[in-house]
Amino acid sequence: MVAHTHGSVTLGVQAHIIDVEADVSAGLPGFTMVGLADTAVNEARERVKSAMTNSGISWPKTRVTIALLPASWRKRGSGLDLAIAAAILAESGVVPGAAVAQSVFVGELGLDGSVRPVTGVIATTLAARDAGYQQVLVPVANAAEAALVPGVSVGAIRDLAQLVQVLTGRTPLPDPPASTESKPGPSLADLADVRGQLEARRALEIAAAGGHHLSMMGTPGVGKTLIAERLPGILPPLTDAAALQATAIASIAGLADGCGLQRRPPFQAPHHTASKASIIGGGRGSQVRMGAVTLAHHGVLFLDEAAEFDHDVLNAMRQPLEGGVIRLHRADFAVVLPAKFHLVIAANPCPCGYGIGRGSSCSCSTLQRRRYAIKLSGPLMDRIDLRLTMTRPSVADLRTEGESSAVVAQRVLAARDRSTHRWREFSNEDGDSVGLNAAMPSAALRRHFPPSDQGAQDLMRALDRGLLTLRGADRVLRVAWTLADLNERGQPSRHDIGFAMSLRATEGEWAA
Repeated sequence: MVAHTHGSVTLGVQAHIIDVEADVSAGLPGFTMVGLADTAVNEARERVKSAMTNSGISWPKTRVTIALLPASWRKRGSGLDLAIAAAILAESGVVPGAAVAQSVFVGELGLDGSVRPVTGVIATTLAARDAGYQQVLVPVANAAEAALVPGVSVGAIRDLAQLVQVLTGRTPLPDPPASTESKPGPSLADLADVRGQLEARRALEIAAAGGHHLSMMGTPGVGKTLIAERLPGILPPLTDAAALQATAIASIAGLADGCGLQRRPPFQAPHHTASKASIIGGGRGSQVRMGAVTLAHHGVLFLDEAAEFDHDVLNAMRQPLEGGVIRLHRADFAVVLPAKFHLVIAANPCPCGYGIGRGSSCSCSTLQRRRYAIKLSGPLMDRIDLRLTMTRPSVADLRTEGESSAVVAQRVLAARDRSTHRWREFSNEDGDSVGLNAAMPSAALRRHFPPSDQGAQDLMRALDRGLLTLRGADRVLRVAWTLADLNERGQPSRHDIGFAMSLRATEGEWAA
């Protein structure tokens, strides 16, 4: 007889259930692992053997063969240790074979038999539930995390000796610790701290309400970073589905706090020296590394000093900005990573930083300015809905106190409720429901929710003058719908269309 059980491996943000088979047969003592296992998986032989011996369990004195199926998938990591041990225990007669056949085991074994935590437990639990398994056994340290997934029973295993007691029915399966919401963490930066910059504050509110991308150009110290860091504070908490996905991504990346669902939208702000792989994602062999665009899924990706980023890194973001996913293709794997985020970029107008505004004292040559500006390419900027040129506020502006994040967040939430209700019957290319104006498919937007006649004429005039691309016209219309939602109107007015176009313009671009 051959014992069967199940483990899991993760590729990208998806976990895949692996069938683990064990055969203990006559022959010289030995251990064979088949199924495209990497070094960490192959080393399970020593970890499992020592763990069983130090737990008072006899190691088979015959030949042991482990098969990890499907054999064509590459297996990596130490998370298969517990499944391999469970299969050997069943094949050796230590535990009943039926006790391990319908469960998924996840965990790394220490030499003393302890079951150590691993990353990606939420993704594994989701995969087990979707595959029809009713029970997942995980390390105690991962149990609260796994219990966040509804519809599947989760057991917390401390060590190998306890696992034997549970599988033989001598002790009941320990329940996982009660899951709690994430720790509050540090308080978010408040918009009330920003003095002046009324146009930038308004653009940030529009970006939050409609899911639009935002760029800010201005001299050093004008408040670009100050504004960008306050976007998470006016975004609504993540829904259950979005929070589960964001927490699963953090779990795979080893960033989960283990205290509950991640309700706050994630915020990623990589340094401008970051490589393309660290921003977009990459990897070799079967090892996939998520980039900042995936870690920012359902949240904010802030690129400060954007013109200092490598040109290839910025251009590589064009596809995820349009499609919301990253498709990585390598010689031996292809994976799709989610990447739906608010992009906020901040940049100086030139290398010295003082090329615009009152009392400009730019010391850059024309060639230096051109080389600096070309980093933010036309195709990239065409995908950004709101483009601001920020200047230094006056002393009078600095004395004016603005609204707090809590007040603005209420308007953002109300506007999102209106857009969600309006788009409830529509779905995007992936079949997901449309909730944000920025995610509405262009064809459905023009067909079912066209602008007013005067607004349409203004758009056509801008297209004819070359002030808008076709993509830009659609994005202007989406921003206009967000303005209508914020102002509680049933349709964008001509003023909304004009204001959306002005927010898309760079300095002087919309001059008559």
